[in-house]
Amino acid sequence: MSQPRPPLYAPNGVVATSQPLAAAAGLAALRRGGTAVDAALAAAITLTVVQPGSNDIGGDLFALVWDGDRLHGLNGSGRSPAALDRAAVLAAAGAGTEPVAALGGGQASGPAMPARGWLPVTVPGAPAGWHDLHERFGRLPFAELFADAIGYAEHGYPVSPYVARAWDLAVRVHAGLAGPEFAEWPRVFTVDGGRAPRVGERWRNPGAAEALRRIAGSGAEDFYRGRIAAALHAYSVRTGGLLSGDDLAAHRSSWVAPLRVGYRDHEVWELPPNGQGVAALLALAILDGVDPAGMPPAEWAHWQIEAVKLGFADTHAYVTDPDLMRVSGADLLDPAYVAGRRALVGARAALPVPGEPGRGGTVYLCAADGAGMMVSLIQSTYLSFGSHVVLPGYGFGLQDRGLAFRLDPAHPDAVGPAKRPFHTIIPGFLTRGGEPVGPFGVMGGHMQPQGHVQLISATVDRGLDPQAALDLPRWYWHAGRAVQVESAMVDGPGGRDLVAGLRGRGHEVTVPPDAAVFGHGQAIWRGPGGYVAGSEPRTDGTAVGH
Repeated sequence: MSQPRPPLYAPNGVVATSQPLAAAAGLAALRRGGTAVDAALAAAITLTVVQPGSNDIGGDLFALVWDGDRLHGLNGSGRSPAALDRAAVLAAAGAGTEPVAALGGGQASGPAMPARGWLPVTVPGAPAGWHDLHERFGRLPFAELFADAIGYAEHGYPVSPYVARAWDLAVRVHAGLAGPEFAEWPRVFTVDGGRAPRVGERWRNPGAAEALRRIAGSGAEDFYRGRIAAALHAYSVRTGGLLSGDDLAAHRSSWVAPLRVGYRDHEVWELPPNGQGVAALLALAILDGVDPAGMPPAEWAHWQIEAVKLGFADTHAYVTDPDLMRVSGADLLDPAYVAGRRALVGARAALPVPGEPGRGGTVYLCAADGAGMMVSLIQSTYLSFGSHVVLPGYGFGLQDRGLAFRLDPAHPDAVGPAKRPFHTIIPGFLTRGGEPVGPFGVMGGHMQPQGHVQLISATVDRGLDPQAALDLPRWYWHAGRAVQVESAMVDGPGGRDLVAGLRGRGHEVTVPPDAAVFGHGQAIWRGPGGYVAGSEPRTDGTAVGH
């Protein structure tokens, strides 16, 4: 991890993203008089070009928007094809192609959705999400927000270090894929069909420029009911996919009411399911009943890890398409239920199981403007480069969100037609006494709720600024009693005592060879003189302001 850096202070507006060129695109929108939503969208659209392995035009989007008075939520995730069901998956892919435990949380292994190809492809929600956010909160012309992204796609940009490393790994993954649906990926996303672009090497994607022009000029209509939709339908039919033009035409974003829990004298907000934000909220609600003052660091870390385990156990047991959930997010956050879950935390590391509540590859960015509007936005194609299915002529890949579906027909998230799957990507927002503090997020699959818990605790319990909170070494739990910690945690002051304390409580602590598992975050807090922001030190991220 790089050396700690100071936070950014800015009086009028901030954009924080995982890639500097995208942050600059967002800042340019602010300087032209755009809102925080305009800035967030300019950055998000640019990210599809400059960080393509983590997100793309063919991905999904979620957002929280503080409009100056209250918080709004947008669920921009897409549904499975109408032709997708368990029989279709088993017939096309066979059983046992992926371990269910890949989702995290300690699920039993068994038959699962394949990770690549057409079967895990769901309808992309990002283009519609861009349009819907702009329609409600934007000020600049919609097409203007695409200018930087189109320019970089058409004329090229030098690839940044973190993006180059991740891209190289994706090329190795693709080498093991066979089938006509994978043929376009190396033509678009490799150099001479064989390698990833190197650090600083200029990379172009003229097909993506064409797709972005059509989305910009049609308000995303072309993607769902126009020429791009027709091309997707035809390519799906030609190469064995289930995605149809009717699936695309039926897509709609959903405006939703965010969920919240109190944490000390603050409130933490997440989107309701089908995302996993409820895991972070349940963990924080459990921890809100515990006073860390005077605790040894290992004991407080133990409480955080055990609370996260319980949050994940319930999330993986119940979260699916919100229209089909057996319990609601509010049920999982009921104070009496939370108290019962808190009582399960003991002195030793446990194996989490779901309770019985009452029945009732990602990029993250944030932006704020001078009028007080703030945006927390996250978009993704899930695994690196998603499905590795790329639409010829339009230069973008499709997400593989259907990988989250289960093949167990009794599970709430069982694979089925026209259904939103469990989602890992979650934007967060923090308030204090109902007044906005700001947007935050930590991307990285199963790490995301854990990152939210650690960032909020660092902010509220320790009073750290956003950059200092993001700089802190992190821990990561995936399954069982295994916990990974960053080397900086072990080597820092008191680190060896902390690790020894965790091991003494039954946690199986290891240090992974790199920091990729610990996620990447951004945060912006509102202060008396403007904004203070932090950006992820583990990647190419930056925060810029004016």
